[in-house]
Amino acid sequence: MLSLLTDHPLVCALILILIDLGLWRLISANGSNWKLLVRLLIFSLFSILLFNEGLNPLETAPWADNVPLHLAATGLQIGWWLFGARTLTVLIGAVMMQRVGHTGRLLQDLLGAVIFLIAIIAALAYVLDLPVKGVLATSGALAIIVGLALQSTLSDVFSGIVLNTTKPYLLDDWISIDGTEGRVTDIDWRATRLQTSQGSMAVIPNSLAAKAKIINFSRPSDIFGVSISLQLSPHARPQTVIDALERAMEGCRYLLAKPAPCVALKGSSAEGVEYEISGFVVSMDQKRMVRNQLFDLAFRHLQASGVSLLSSVEPTAPGGLSRPRALLESSAIFSTLRQEEKETFSQHMTLQQFRAGEMILPAGEVSDHLFIIESGVVSVTLSRGGVKLETARMGPGEVIGEGGILSETALPADFSAKTSCSLYRIEKDYLRPCLDARHDIGEAMKALLDFRLNKAQTLMQEVPKVVEKKGFLQWLRNRA
Repeated sequence: MLSLLTDHPLVCALILILIDLGLWRLISANGSNWKLLVRLLIFSLFSILLFNEGLNPLETAPWADNVPLHLAATGLQIGWWLFGARTLTVLIGAVMMQRVGHTGRLLQDLLGAVIFLIAIIAALAYVLDLPVKGVLATSGALAIIVGLALQSTLSDVFSGIVLNTTKPYLLDDWISIDGTEGRVTDIDWRATRLQTSQGSMAVIPNSLAAKAKIINFSRPSDIFGVSISLQLSPHARPQTVIDALERAMEGCRYLLAKPAPCVALKGSSAEGVEYEISGFVVSMDQKRMVRNQLFDLAFRHLQASGVSLLSSVEPTAPGGLSRPRALLESSAIFSTLRQEEKETFSQHMTLQQFRAGEMILPAGEVSDHLFIIESGVVSVTLSRGGVKLETARMGPGEVIGEGGILSETALPADFSAKTSCSLYRIEKDYLRPCLDARHDIGEAMKALLDFRLNKAQTLMQEVPKVVEKKGFLQWLRNRA
């Protein structure tokens, strides 16, 4: 082995380059630190072999009388400059990746291009002994021609540098660029790539992104705005509408308390009045679900207040209906009753009012009556590990106390008034014979009871504690 190094150093230098190329492909991306150490070691050995053989990369190659050997030495000297430029770019990339992550990739590529350009000019000047000034002049003229031909591409490149410097968005941020909304999947030399909510890929040129209006939904990272707009009749009293929409807003427990959600009247005309509910959620994934829930809650609370959404064809509800009779019309459980049955049923419903914070049905109590919520928001609270946990909020049309009616069963949850509530009460003595006669209503109430019991059982299970992994490094940090 030593004789090979002493007798054929140039061949060994070439072998080192091939080994470097092979190892760079074989070592996985997870071993990036090992790749860097191996490259530094091989470059050091390569440099030692060249200098020991008298091949100084700052001078032209010796052995001018031996053409094959002279060409080989010249190639290895040029390879030293390129090998050194590549090693330096990899080292800079590793340092930048630790400090700024993926967002510094564009700057890393730019520095790499500059380093390779310097290495090529240095190789031309020192190894080939060419007049660098003439080369630079020629390359400058060529750069002007290429720059004019690639004007739009260069605009994208420099715009990409600006975007990476100012950082209006990062990878995995949800943004909107000039009306195109999606998650940032990549930022390269030319464009920003977004994955839209439809699953498609949108490619936005950096020059367009640098000039366009950018909305970053991921900043700040802990809250995400959500809002819905509703068009209502201009004849409805605004305060009545706002009160109903505030109850709808209270009925959605996914909205953050801070910043507080709000209801606003956005505009008015002869055709209709626009109202908006706006608030914040903790996750981008919740926005669509919360919007759908807000629309449903707004419809129900507005209907409970006697206000309908504006449409080209206004609904023609039967006139002269009492409040309990209208509530039965909108109830999912009692919707199958015949008209005469609903009329008789409504005459046995008693209105009961609850103030905000007042208990409606405590946990463990077997109810001898059924409540149907007419207006307001009811909070459902479970106790888990001695800690009260709000699990749901109920609104108009939903029922409370079906367990006591069906099977003398008590739910392990407290039902209390979140806002001022109006509930209609139906006594068990009257309701039980009706359920025996109408099995479809009894089955619907039984399905609701089973769902609530299963959900309560799932939520009351103790959450397993996450055991923190303790390794040798953690032990050293604790000892320090």
